[in-house]
Amino acid sequence: MSVALETVSESLCWTRMQAEAGEGLSRIIRRKDLERRTGDGLFFWGVGNAPSRAIPALARTAAAIDVLFSVMKSKPKSHDVAPERVLAWRSYVDADGVVRPIPRNVLVTSRAGSRDCHYALMCRSDLPLDIADEGPFDPTAYRNYGAGGAVGASQVTALLERCAPDGSGGYRIAMRARLTGSLWVKLIEPIELSAAARAALDEEPADEAEWLSLVERARSPGRLSAPVRRPAQESLFVI
Repeated sequence: MSVALETVSESLCWTRMQAEAGEGLSRIIRRKDLERRTGDGLFFWGVGNAPSRAIPALARTAAAIDVLFSVMKSKPKSHDVAPERVLAWRSYVDADGVVRPIPRNVLVTSRAGSRDCHYALMCRSDLPLDIADEGPFDPTAYRNYGAGGAVGASQVTALLERCAPDGSGGYRIAMRARLTGSLWVKLIEPIELSAAARAALDEEPADEAEWLSLVERARSPGRLSAPVRRPAQESLFVI
């Protein structure tokens, strides 16, 4: 086992990341760190696939689950680099099925598509977020939690449990955090970002207060964004 994996939980969440919703990966991570700084360590990491069926029960027991981030090997698709429409999500469904507003420090975006929901990992980190090299990760040493199946090539995000010693790997751990709260949630109630909102996201907020103001404006109808009459999203990966 690598040094990086010696301190993670035997059950963990692994997700692969890349550019999405018109933002490069480096800028996405800078934005997520602003979330973390203004949310007492809390940030949401958007993903395209629904959570494992085990997630609600694990959330209710406050299970300790690490989340490891690796950079995708493939280049981002053109519709992720320059999407025509981008959505911001305003509510989530917690582990008990209760609809809650997304915290005021969080901005989860995705390119618009054909679905009416999205998903996100609820993460916490006491350390700044940045791309680094924290050692190898071997997905073949894990299987899908509870199901026993191997990690599929198309699985961008998965809840895993160890089933074998590490092999040659093939991926690197670029970032890490820990799941918190409801762990992995469904997002609803999107709003379409206007051109002004998307332009504002291209600029670096001067401080935490400016970030909170930008999030509020981006998620408010009639200010920088517009309600979506037919909620839509279609993406394998987003932040």
